[in-house]
Amino acid sequence: MNVEEESSSRILEAAKWLLAVLLVGAGIAGFYYFSQWLLIFRILLFLAVFGSALFVASRTHVGVRLVAGVRESIREARKVVWPTRPETIQTTLVVLGMVLLMGVMLWMVDWFLGFVLRRLTGMGA
Repeated sequence: MNVEEESSSRILEAAKWLLAVLLVGAGIAGFYYFSQWLLIFRILLFLAVFGSALFVASRTHVGVRLVAGVRESIREARKVVWPTRPETIQTTLVVLGMVLLMGVMLWMVDWFLGFVLRRLTGMGA
């Protein structure tokens, strides 16, 4: 790529990002400007403008890479083997049991240290 093409490419990238930012700003301004409209219509308007900004941003070099990364993440998430319901229940019960056990143990240590401290300082007599 020669210098002129690279320069025009950078200018185009900057213009796309500027347009995306301006669209988001316009969406926010429009949300408040049309305050007499029903809230649902204002939200839908903002989401439409925000979606347009995301579309413009996705056409930049960074946006293309980000979209490809999201697609790859979705593809990888489909490969995950999720636990069955009984496995989930068993794991949850084990975690709750350990939390209860650790809570009781920490309570006992706290009580013992408080007992020792009260005896050493004479405040518990």
